[in-house]
Amino acid sequence: MFKPKILVIEDDPAILSLVKTTLETQDYMFRTAMNGKQGLMDILSYNPDVLVLDLGLPDISGMEIIGKIRGWSNMPIIIISARSEDEDKVEALDAGADDYLTKPFSIDEFLARVRVAIRRVKTENLHGGEASSIYENGSLKIDYVAGCVYVDGEEIHLTPMEYRLVDLLSKNTGKVLTHNYILREVWGSQLSSDIPSLRVFMATLRKKLERGNPDNKFIQTHVGIGYRMIRK
Repeated sequence: MFKPKILVIEDDPAILSLVKTTLETQDYMFRTAMNGKQGLMDILSYNPDVLVLDLGLPDISGMEIIGKIRGWSNMPIIIISARSEDEDKVEALDAGADDYLTKPFSIDEFLARVRVAIRRVKTENLHGGEASSIYENGSLKIDYVAGCVYVDGEEIHLTPMEYRLVDLLSKNTGKVLTHNYILREVWGSQLSSDIPSLRVFMATLRKKLERGNPDNKFIQTHVGIGYRMIRK
């Protein structure tokens, strides 16, 4: 049975104690570190499946740690930080973090983000890291080879731009994708002037996928930051 390992790098004793207690109550396997150097050593020796990382560490910047990890690993990285500005969130997510929680955060939300990260790891392990030609998420199905999208078994007709958006979001299910990342991957640019167009395309895509059914809410908006495909 797969039992995920979580590494928490956090220097605030109160937050660390809260996270430890929370993970213990859920019977998660985890290890903690209170500075960046120890955290990096634990990443190599403990080989965690999910990393919970504070940006404001006393010795090494959390941003630097993200950069080092992304040089060799795609493990989910959940940021917990006192920095609440959108610019800080965007910078961390663009650097390779998967999610961002601002202190103080609710325990329920923290656990929900951890579960999302673990589901992603399980899915990747199940498929051996290989990309499947068929994507299924609740009532949403995408045939990547044929370029077709189905909801509730019925084909949804999307414009080329809408298909590129749902393709990108689905291949990063559970991960917050920033406006800049989406624009770079889909538009080939990162011009802030393109964000209004992105919002329009995303609104039409969401409407087509939902088809008036509240159970078909697949795309979550993170105001000022970007979008996430929700795992159903």
